[in-house]
Amino acid sequence: MPKIKTNSGAKKRFALTGTGKIKRKHAYKSHILTKKTKKQKRNLTHMTTLKTVDVNNVKALLGMK
Repeated sequence: MPKIKTNSGAKKRFALTGTGKIKRKHAYKSHILTKKTKKQKRNLTHMTTLKTVDVNNVKALLGMK
C-alpha cells in the first residue's frame, strides 16, 4: 500500500503545537489594510488553534489520520 502524500497547501498553512493541537493564522491580514483599525490588525496578527469541527479534515490533509 502506498504512503499518503501530505497536501502541500496544508503543510504551509498549519502547524502543530507541543500538545498536538493545530495552529492556524487569521484571515484578512494580507491586503487592504488601510481601512482596518490598528486594533483589528493587531488582533489578526496572533496565531490561534483550529476549531474542533475542522480538525479531522486538516489532519487528513496533513497525513496524520
